[in-house]
Amino acid sequence: MAQSEQYADTAGQYADPPAPGITAVGAPAAGGRMRAFRPRRPPHDGVAVFDDVYLAVSGTFGRRSTYGSDPGALDSLLAERYLAVADSAAAGLRLPACWRPLFQYRRHPGVLPAQFALAGLNAHVGHDLALAVVDACHARGCAPSGLEEEFDQVGDLLLMLEERVLEDLEAGPEPPAVTDPLTHLMESWSLERAREAAWSAARVLWELREFPVLAAEFRERMDAGAGLVGRCLLTPCR
Repeated sequence: MAQSEQYADTAGQYADPPAPGITAVGAPAAGGRMRAFRPRRPPHDGVAVFDDVYLAVSGTFGRRSTYGSDPGALDSLLAERYLAVADSAAAGLRLPACWRPLFQYRRHPGVLPAQFALAGLNAHVGHDLALAVVDACHARGCAPSGLEEEFDQVGDLLLMLEERVLEDLEAGPEPPAVTDPLTHLMESWSLERAREAAWSAARVLWELREFPVLAAEFRERMDAGAGLVGRCLLTPCR
């Protein structure tokens, strides 16, 4: 059996994330739903690693954010996209390519916690963020340019997530050396470049809203690209 299949937990039909008109519940309620998943996560679960980092950081961010209590806020819509993926995984549906590696390798003994957290962050930024921007644009009837300030604030949340991952890695019993394969993996992905790509992708998708076939193809390619990066980030390091 192929290694990717050995650790797989998902199957069935592709679960397309919510389209424009997604029902967002607000960041506090979204956090409550994420916490509800936690008792169901088995020990040493890579998905639980991402959940824990996300919850710890989003709680701090929510106290700073001026948008977090609004169900239509960008951070709420972004969180809702991850919750839709978690719901699909629980239902046994086939996940988007960007999230599939994290759920497939979630129990792989050779993948370290920091890798799981970074793979989740890659999927969230490399795929979900652009779609959440488009969701917000449809909900508010504005172009992406009207969300720049809010996008930057959500970028602060993502930066905090990345910092938390790096802090947890450095706090381990044996911080990776420069020659460690994990060091190479962590340095091969850039949050800043991923955020810039997400903003560009959102603008392209907004311009393609009158061309649904092209928009769907663009989303599919974006999803596949993020999935490829996610698989690289989950290369076993031990």
